[in-house]
Amino acid sequence: MMGAKPKVYTEEFKSHIVALRGNGNSASQLSREYGMSTSTVTKWVRNDMFDGSFNITYHCSDEEKQILSLKKQIKQLAMENDILKQMALIMERR
Repeated sequence: MMGAKPKVYTEEFKSHIVALRGNGNSASQLSREYGMSTSTVTKWVRNDMFDGSFNITYHCSDEEKQILSLKKQIKQLAMENDILKQMALIMERR
């Protein structure tokens, strides 16, 4: 008897889980709620932080690594910018 087929998740679903994790949900909470292992959630978050996708290329040139790092930095700055914009809107309402 063969084992069960591994679940295949869409990129959209993975992005959703990563976003939820970024919004403060714990990996264990997400794993219980969505029926996956905690390590899967952690791996997706780590992969997303590394290069903004879920397909890490381990054998990158130094230039490719620098590009990936800069993309990550841009993503982080964009997120921080969005947070600051939201805070400014909240402060305006007061």
